[in-house]
Amino acid sequence: MTAREFDSAPATATTPAASDTGTGSAFITVPGVRNLRDAGGTGGTGGLRPGRLYRSGSFHTLTPDGAQRLKALGLRTVIDLRSATELDNWPDLRHGLDHESVHLPTFPVDRESTDQPWPDNQADLYLYLPRYAGPSIAAVIRRLIAPGALPALVHCAVGKDRTGLTVAVLQSLLGATEAEITADFLLSNAGLGLLDGPTPYVDETGTERISRPITAALLRSSLDWIRQNHGSVEGFVRAAGVTDDEVAALRAALGDGQTPG
Repeated sequence: MTAREFDSAPATATTPAASDTGTGSAFITVPGVRNLRDAGGTGGTGGLRPGRLYRSGSFHTLTPDGAQRLKALGLRTVIDLRSATELDNWPDLRHGLDHESVHLPTFPVDRESTDQPWPDNQADLYLYLPRYAGPSIAAVIRRLIAPGALPALVHCAVGKDRTGLTVAVLQSLLGATEAEITADFLLSNAGLGLLDGPTPYVDETGTERISRPITAALLRSSLDWIRQNHGSVEGFVRAAGVTDDEVAALRAALGDGQTPG
């Protein structure tokens, strides 16, 4: 297994229709964008209001028809969590869309950095993610609470690992239970065709690799690391510089008006 197996997009991509995944109406079909769904679900995930924050894979194979379908979501901001090298190799396509694109990489280095190489297996990756993702998640929060930023979409390569933890932190801050957060996290297996196990894909260098399903245990390991090192998810984002006022602003912007327990 190599580092490129994680959160990497295939050369071509089409988000499955809801009827193709067995998950009801969880997914939004946009040609050329994988794993696209409302992070608030169809009826709200915890305290997250539907229609405010979306999540997906990258837009590098977005089609003109797909762009018209994305336009219907009214997106004002698209936050890209990928590395600079990924953006160079697979830039997002716009086809006339007028949203603001913001690059807030999850990791401080590219995948093959000799200083801090990305881990070679999923278990290590999900301990590496919270260790280094704090500054990016803090920046995501600040972008989401900026005037005129919503509706917004967060994506990485396929919307599974980096997007998975980022959205999980946001959902937790908004009052979702760990069961609700995990259920949304695991939908990526359906969105990426991983319900029956690993599948091959071609990475941004043209190399064929294997994509593996994610599990509840992987997300739990990240959340456990956060709690062990920072006491809570709120403590985690505060350690990254997020203020109480910014957390309150996030809840006002994305929340359903209920005070998290």
